[in-house]
Amino acid sequence: MNVTSVDIEKCMLELLARRATTASICPSDVARALLGDETGWRALMPSIRQVAARLACEERILITQGGARLDPESSIHGPIRLRRGPRFVASE
Repeated sequence: MNVTSVDIEKCMLELLARRATTASICPSDVARALLGDETGWRALMPSIRQVAARLACEERILITQGGARLDPESSIHGPIRLRRGPRFVASE
C-alpha cells in the first residue's frame, strides 16, 4: 500500500477524534493503523512525524514529550505524543 501524507493526516485526526478531548496518541498508533506489518509501519514513522509537525504548526494538533508542549519547528528527538490542538477539527 502506498501511504500518502493525506492518508496519514486523515488517520491521525480520526484517531484523535475517537479519543477523549484530553487524551493523546502515539505516532506509532497512526502507523500501525495504516500498515499492520512491523517493517511497514516502522518505515512510515518519519512521514508520520513530518505530518504531525505540519499539523502542529497549524495548531490542529500538539506534539508533547513528557507532558511538555514541543515547538514543531525545532528538532524533535525521542518518544512523543500527539494531542488535539486549539484548532483541531476532526477529518471528514
